[in-house]
Amino acid sequence: MQEDKNNNSETENDDLYEHYRFVATEGQEPLRVDKFLMNFIENATRNKIQQAAKAGNVLVNELAVKPNYKVKPKDVVRVVLSYPPHENLLVAEDIPLNIVFEDDEVIVVNKPPGMVVHPGHGNYSGTLVNGLIHHIENLPNNSSERPGLVHRIDKDTSGLLVVAKTEYAMAHLSKQFFDRTTERLYYALVWGDIADDEGTITGNIGRSFTDKLQMTVFPEGDYGKHAVTHFKVIERFNYVTLVQCKLETGRTHQIRAHFKYIGHTLFNDERYGGDRILKGTTFSKYKQFVDNCFKVLPRQALHAKTLGFTHPKTGEFLQFNSELPQDILNCLEKWRRYAASSTTETLEED
Repeated sequence: MQEDKNNNSETENDDLYEHYRFVATEGQEPLRVDKFLMNFIENATRNKIQQAAKAGNVLVNELAVKPNYKVKPKDVVRVVLSYPPHENLLVAEDIPLNIVFEDDEVIVVNKPPGMVVHPGHGNYSGTLVNGLIHHIENLPNNSSERPGLVHRIDKDTSGLLVVAKTEYAMAHLSKQFFDRTTERLYYALVWGDIADDEGTITGNIGRSFTDKLQMTVFPEGDYGKHAVTHFKVIERFNYVTLVQCKLETGRTHQIRAHFKYIGHTLFNDERYGGDRILKGTTFSKYKQFVDNCFKVLPRQALHAKTLGFTHPKTGEFLQFNSELPQDILNCLEKWRRYAASSTTETLEED
């Protein structure tokens, strides 16, 4: 058995970091992966390993496996978790923050696209947390690299986040997110003309067995975590649709995975295939138009627009709204003009 412990993961995944790596020897007898790992990870329990596997955190040859997977000779077994194995990653940095609200208990910020929320593999500086610990002393810890955080959004998703400034606020807010009493509304531009004006997407979300960089929907509920997204159409542009999404649960990549599942991948979502033309015509003029839209909006079209929660001290329900960022506004305006011109051409032909 060869062991490579506490190494950086080479994956580009923003959420997972390698903590353990083992290579099965040529003489390895078939053995359940949970039993296999118990033999080599100090202080590990079988239950914890099984839970990690069920959550998609145990990979064999780069694919997530269930606890009953039988390890074979030369299998590469990795344990990856949502926090990096390094210590002392946090360095205070004077990073401008778009602060929407702040008092002694909480701070609400409007995160720009492209900013990573907390340090991790390949992003050890320039994150929101680096800026927060410069702005606020003694943020409460929930883990070594995520002080104050009770939720997060993806690097290329823009919008509102609430951060706890005290231990009490962290516990109070964490319970609200667990109990699903917060309000979170997102705006997303998705491929295709959604048939219904509003609806609900339900389906367990877990890490894909074939692509570890993606989350996927398991409609039978045999894997992943329960997830529910409510949506309402805001504006239609023939080949794409602007929707409002209300999260009932808060799973990793929930909106991105759910809308891909129903055939309406987010516009320019590279990880989920939305950076290709998924709906529309084959005319070169249209292709050029879409390419121009990709240049205007070089990320997935997703913005955390509204955030509501109960203030930990006052008990008042606070609601905050943010304007759509300029890159999304510019892209929407392009689609608006294109849809209008297409309609005009059709009417003239009639």
